[in-house]
Amino acid sequence: MSTDKIRALEFQRIEAKSGKGTSVVVFLHGYGANGADLLGLADPLAPHLPDTVFIAPDAPEKCPAAGPAGYQWFPIPWIDGSSEQAAKDGMRRASDDLNAFLDKVLKDEGLTADRMVLFGFSQGTMMALHVAPRRPEPVACIVGFSGRLLAPERLRNAVRSRPPILLVHGDEDDVVPLQALPETADALVDAGFEVYTHISKGTGHGIAPDGLGAALNFIKDHLPQA
Repeated sequence: MSTDKIRALEFQRIEAKSGKGTSVVVFLHGYGANGADLLGLADPLAPHLPDTVFIAPDAPEKCPAAGPAGYQWFPIPWIDGSSEQAAKDGMRRASDDLNAFLDKVLKDEGLTADRMVLFGFSQGTMMALHVAPRRPEPVACIVGFSGRLLAPERLRNAVRSRPPILLVHGDEDDVVPLQALPETADALVDAGFEVYTHISKGTGHGIAPDGLGAALNFIKDHLPQA
């Protein structure tokens, strides 16, 4: 962990439908969005995951390329004109912030890591795939929509845990090309991960109903509800 001051993340929380939270899904939003952008997914998921709490943090930095309600986990040079070094530094700081946030969620909810799901979209997927394998205890699973693995060449030597992973991508994604899915899957498999994939036909950079259904089934398979 770096010597930078850890930034506390603002977040929204939805209580478990049953009233007894025995697991948690943490949504990690994309570049220029905020936690509320994904928290709405709790509506279709909660009836099938009645004992699950849903939490959606805002990324730690305001996004200059978005409106006042937009946040970023780290800068993206080809979008905001930042330097590659700024992007690397931002990723490092955000990783520390997210790790501290996940530790706090587990403590506050009274849960162990195997009761936590990381559900990312786009840049949030990048964060999930970077942070979770470097944590000492594996989370229940990772669901990543429309993202990619950053610095895949560094993963093998950095891995501390290997949660199962579902990668979902739209075949018409014009922001993160579909080719990112097999590239990411291959790198993860090479590093010893159990990886599943789902391609949403006719879908751009977003979450389609079939992709969300695949995510729900995956979560139910890997997250005990007792």
